[in-house]
Amino acid sequence: MTKTAKIQGTTVVVMGLGVSGYWAAKWLNSSGADVIVSEAKSLDKLDPTWTKDLIEMGITLETGGHRPETLMAAEVILISPGIPHDMELLTVAKEKGILVTGELEFASRFIQTSIVAVTGTNGKSTVSSMIGQALDSANVKAFVGGNIGRPLSAYLAGDEQADVVVVEVSSFQLDTADTFCPQVAVLLNIARDHLDRYRGFGEYIQAKLRIFQNQDKTHQAVLCDDDAIVSCVELCSGTQVYRYGLKKKKGRDAYISGGNAVFHHGSNGAISLKEYKLVGTHNQENLLAVVLTCSCLGIEPQQISAAVPEFKPLPHRLEYVATVNGVMFYNDSKATNIDAAIRAVESFDCPIVLIAGGRHKGAPYGTLARVAKGRVKAVVLIGEAAQLMEEELGSVVPCCRAGGMEEAVSKAYEKAQPGDVVLLSPACSSFDMFSNYEERGETFKEAVRSISNG
Repeated sequence: MTKTAKIQGTTVVVMGLGVSGYWAAKWLNSSGADVIVSEAKSLDKLDPTWTKDLIEMGITLETGGHRPETLMAAEVILISPGIPHDMELLTVAKEKGILVTGELEFASRFIQTSIVAVTGTNGKSTVSSMIGQALDSANVKAFVGGNIGRPLSAYLAGDEQADVVVVEVSSFQLDTADTFCPQVAVLLNIARDHLDRYRGFGEYIQAKLRIFQNQDKTHQAVLCDDDAIVSCVELCSGTQVYRYGLKKKKGRDAYISGGNAVFHHGSNGAISLKEYKLVGTHNQENLLAVVLTCSCLGIEPQQISAAVPEFKPLPHRLEYVATVNGVMFYNDSKATNIDAAIRAVESFDCPIVLIAGGRHKGAPYGTLARVAKGRVKAVVLIGEAAQLMEEELGSVVPCCRAGGMEEAVSKAYEKAQPGDVVLLSPACSSFDMFSNYEERGETFKEAVRSISNG
């Protein structure tokens, strides 16, 4: 039976018209499914280009809420990552025997190319993109997507033929993973995050570990040995496990030594860090993950070395913006959780004026306060979490509040001196004030440009 035949004639409801929902609807429609898109937002709140495209393809679009009668008439309900898989309507659908699954899980069933999957609380996008760059540098055609950029269904909807499919995978996507089985699974770190969605930290950890659930002795797992939780992960499936950390220790397959990323996988290799542009020890860990993953795929050390000078920080991830009168501005808007903000603060040796705040995600800020002491000279707080953050940070560092990003940048600049860093690293999600972290970061950069031009 062909892959298309498994979809043709099937009634599929795609819940959520984000990027994954849009591409899933296009792919399913082109494969002969009867597709209905169900979206909670009203039509005027959606991307008009997407809605026009889907309607012209003959796809039914229902907006303003999820209609129970539509969901219960489906054979398959495909949910976007932002939709909780355990919501009541979906529980009822499962009880009726309707397949309720996620876009990544369902699309992966139709991909026969080797898959590399990268997950972790922080660093997923950086590592996924670097793996893709290294593969391309070695003349191995890579599709890079998943939770970053293009979803798997976009790959299926297009004509691209990749040698390796590299996917960034979030915990929300892994919640619905059933048959998903990457050739190489990478787990970077696990820190407290998304506690506004999960019933506890343990449930979040278990979601991350689902990336390994279908692997066996023919597959590889790459684990960060410096992470307290990941270092304790033991896989019982016979999966080939490779561990890395900053220092050379027994049982580690990759580490930093003498200005090189040293690794042992088959033959020994060493990758110089001289031309590696990403700052922070966490980005050294990220490079080790890339090196081991590429080695698992058969990429030679010299081929990996050739790609290293091309690795650059992704937008909104410790992104250098400008220097104004000796004050350096960095945009780390992607730091949507506390651990990410801690890593950003630890990346600088000079005094920091920190801009933080946004929508609270459930974790306490005490660990950030401990790291900020002696490193951060002042904090400017924005958003819904400002009061909560001030209660924990205010005892170790002076705090003030700002009504918006422009005011926050202005106040931070006033508190900084030449040689200081003004760092936007919010430790919160952006959804109280912005559509996403990208908009938050762009607003920060525009405010910096205003100061620079003034």
